[in-house]
Amino acid sequence: MVARRADTATEARAPLSKERVLRAAMGLADKGGIASLTMRRLAQEVGVEAMSLYYYVPNKDAILAGLVDMVVSEIELPSGGPDWKSAIRRSAISFHDVLSRHPWATTLMMSPKTVRLARVRYMDSVLSRLREAGFSAEMTYHAYHALDSHIMGSTLWETGYSAANEDDAVAALAFFRELPIDQYPYFAEHVNQHITKSVRGNEFEFGLNLILDGLEKIRDDESRRSVSARRRTDRSIRRSGRPRRRGSDP
Repeated sequence: MVARRADTATEARAPLSKERVLRAAMGLADKGGIASLTMRRLAQEVGVEAMSLYYYVPNKDAILAGLVDMVVSEIELPSGGPDWKSAIRRSAISFHDVLSRHPWATTLMMSPKTVRLARVRYMDSVLSRLREAGFSAEMTYHAYHALDSHIMGSTLWETGYSAANEDDAVAALAFFRELPIDQYPYFAEHVNQHITKSVRGNEFEFGLNLILDGLEKIRDDESRRSVSARRRTDRSIRRSGRPRRRGSDP
């Protein structure tokens, strides 16, 4: 307790800076969501008048963009090497874990106004990893959005369920009890799995593995089709007796 009071006192004596303002803003958002973050509350948190904040951040939009930068900087970027699936998988799990710690950031990250250098660096690292793994530009486009949608959507889904209060749970259970279960047996089975927690495994990672396995299959299928097309072209050239163009594939 003494050490905690000393840390708080040290922070209170620390000179105000943009980083300190953003750290305080993140603390407020983590505690009460982004709706709880106002300039007045933020000023109280750092011990200054609200107008003093504008020396360090021009407006609230700048604070929100700065918060997104801080959140993105916590994400593990995909590593290099031949195992692209493991690298993308680790990065996606890291991204999901970061958003689980800061669920308020999910909706902010969907706004074009908050795309800055940290987000660009993350996006480019994932895109380049996919391209280096042999995906075409078109497939990389689709692959990135499939991964991003799964990460963001899973976080929103989990946040929505975790935000449910006791009254919501009671109302849902009452609805379930009044439902003619014999008419909806598979729904009843599914709800029971939720209630008893009988299904093991991580839903996010299950979906992520499906996406990565599907992407790998599409890439391999495209590669095989490309090889077959080149071979057909080569056979056609040989049958016609035309000379091969310089620089063409052997």
